[in-house]
Amino acid sequence: MTITLWGAGTSRTLRPHWALAELGVEYVSKPIGPRTGETQAAEFRALNTKEKVPVLVDGDLVLTESAAIVTYLGDRFGRLGRGQRGTTPGLVSSAALTPEPGTVARARYNEWLSYILMELDAHTLYVMRKHGDLKHLYGEAPAAMDAARAGFEKQLRWARPRVEAADHLVGDAFTGVDILMTTCLDWAVAYGFELPEPFLGYRSRQHHRVGFKKAVQANSAVG
Repeated sequence: MTITLWGAGTSRTLRPHWALAELGVEYVSKPIGPRTGETQAAEFRALNTKEKVPVLVDGDLVLTESAAIVTYLGDRFGRLGRGQRGTTPGLVSSAALTPEPGTVARARYNEWLSYILMELDAHTLYVMRKHGDLKHLYGEAPAAMDAARAGFEKQLRWARPRVEAADHLVGDAFTGVDILMTTCLDWAVAYGFELPEPFLGYRSRQHHRVGFKKAVQANSAVG
């Protein structure tokens, strides 16, 4: 069954490209960008009336929201186990991406997922995007921009002890929350944040993954 991923060109679209690359799953890429007019096309709106990317289509399933897609892919394909072959011939799956449901590790995964999406993405970085890059749509709001910057720096402190102590956020293996955290750190660097050293080292380690490099290439091919 063919898997299709719609979307490219943003931090959020990089996430599912990266998950698919890590798992060795073959897929069809529809590299449309946000706010290009392509998300308003009838074919895309039939999939997602939010008119936003990414969107994953797997058979009858149409799934939106990057974190939901990454988690679904981990649950669907990540049970191959480390060292076993993924669905792409010759590619070895290097990560399960999601811990088993009902475990303490899965609870920690969900905790990191919620924290990254809310405290680092939606409440801080995306506020800066709305009133910076997209101020022509949402208006200028210097106070909101300053508060968002301060909020990101404050909330990042919660993650620091774990990043200092381990290579990955959950357990001893790379998971989907490492994908989300890295994309947020990349986003922050693009916005001029000076990350503390532990986060720079963590980010560098994730950038050296083969899956990341493949995903960056796929995510840059905006139609």
